[in-house]
Amino acid sequence: MSKNQEINKNLLEILACPLCKGNLEYNKKENELICFESKLAFKVVDGIPQMLIDEARKLD
Repeated sequence: MSKNQEINKNLLEILACPLCKGNLEYNKKENELICFESKLAFKVVDGIPQMLIDEARKLD
């Protein structure tokens, strides 16, 4: 599997931000899930979202 494998569309429909429980949007270019409410970006590795708040990238 490629490290940049995209996330499964069905999985994306059921995932929520672990901090605010809000909707996530998939950023294909950066291969990450974005929560605009919490201003966090979660990496997707081998098609698996890394949903740990401590490891999320903070958005400006």
